[in-house]
Amino acid sequence: MSPATPPEAFVLTGAFRVLCRNPRYLEELAARGLKILLITSESHRDAAETARKDPDHPASLIDEIAYVDGSLDQEGSYTPGFVARARGWRGRYTVRGAYAVGETLVEQTGLLCDALGVPGPGLRATRVCRSKYLQRWYLEEFGPACLVVPPGGREDADLGALDYPVVVKPATRHSSSGVVAVDDAQALRELLVSYPAHETVLIERKVTGQEFSVESLVQHGRPVFTSVTRKETTESGAQTFVELAHSVPNARTEADAALLDANRRMLDALGFRDGIAHAEWRTGDDGRPYLMEVAARTPGDGLVALYHLATGQPLEPEIIRIALGEPASYPAPTRFARQVYLEHGTGALADVTLDWPGVRPLWVGESGMWPELAPGAPDDPATLRALFVLKEAGAPLGPLASSDDRAVTFLIDAPTPQGLDELERRVRGAVTVTTDPEAGDEH
Repeated sequence: MSPATPPEAFVLTGAFRVLCRNPRYLEELAARGLKILLITSESHRDAAETARKDPDHPASLIDEIAYVDGSLDQEGSYTPGFVARARGWRGRYTVRGAYAVGETLVEQTGLLCDALGVPGPGLRATRVCRSKYLQRWYLEEFGPACLVVPPGGREDADLGALDYPVVVKPATRHSSSGVVAVDDAQALRELLVSYPAHETVLIERKVTGQEFSVESLVQHGRPVFTSVTRKETTESGAQTFVELAHSVPNARTEADAALLDANRRMLDALGFRDGIAHAEWRTGDDGRPYLMEVAARTPGDGLVALYHLATGQPLEPEIIRIALGEPASYPAPTRFARQVYLEHGTGALADVTLDWPGVRPLWVGESGMWPELAPGAPDDPATLRALFVLKEAGAPLGPLASSDDRAVTFLIDAPTPQGLDELERRVRGAVTVTTDPEAGDEH
């Protein structure tokens, strides 16, 4: 007798908490009858195994999970374990597609797609998008002047030759971790000592100007949807670059044409084939778009939810279609949507209150699942969709040095940009974040 045909499967990769925030991937794949395989970090084992045992949790749809060890500040450290676990599925499954839902395993997922011959961004795109210094190497025409400082090269680096102020970026981290602006060579020398000795560091001329991102659904090397998102960060009040707001689509469109043109040429230079790209840009004082960095995966924070609110259609089904080689499309936004992260005091998180009819703070925790937010009709009134508390009660809160330090966020949408701005002001005034400084000192 011939052996049974292996069941068809789809491989998802990345942080388990990111998958919890976007459970529609699991629902889409389960509805197609595909076995769902997940590769995630060993650090998520306890949370993932607990969630899978809950029949009401979307993680119960996952058929197998493989856990891998590695560290984001050590290049390629996840690859050996990833390959070993993925090879274990060969022969047992017919893998029809794979997709990285978060940043951690983008490069390894590119290797998997290439080895299996399934749609993916391509080896160049997935490798370059995981390395800030490789982006400056392959995409030099799009970025600011920079200096790459490899491990062991910090003492020899000619820091006096740089045009200050500069921004220092660890080459392989994400979520704005370790990204700091400095004003002179002495401050830079002192900062470099704080990074692990094995870490490659990128130093680049600071570009002042408005920050944007461009989201692109790409199929067969051709964008089938692109959109500009306006961003706000902590930069105005600090030397860090933690994102505080995303607005979809960008309502001040004077920079859009130049951004979309540069983004298209950047994708061509990467040889980006199939998937979604999230590129972060700044418009300099000279009006030119400068590439800050680009990722070969779904945009982070609540951007997937924002595009659902702005267009009325979820992104995830189209991403799955691209990963399976099926024709994909996506509509233009018909509403304006925004996510806002609130700044807060220091100390232990004591309480979050919201004075708003029909909406209460939802405590989702750092690894919690976001509920799906139903979009409104194009002409519906401006609406507060949700307010999420991202930390547990009692969690220590400090300065916003990375995205993981943020604690409270809300999502809103409106038929006009003016209505969106007014609603944001009202919601801000209705939220109170209470911290206990004395309790925070104990952590």
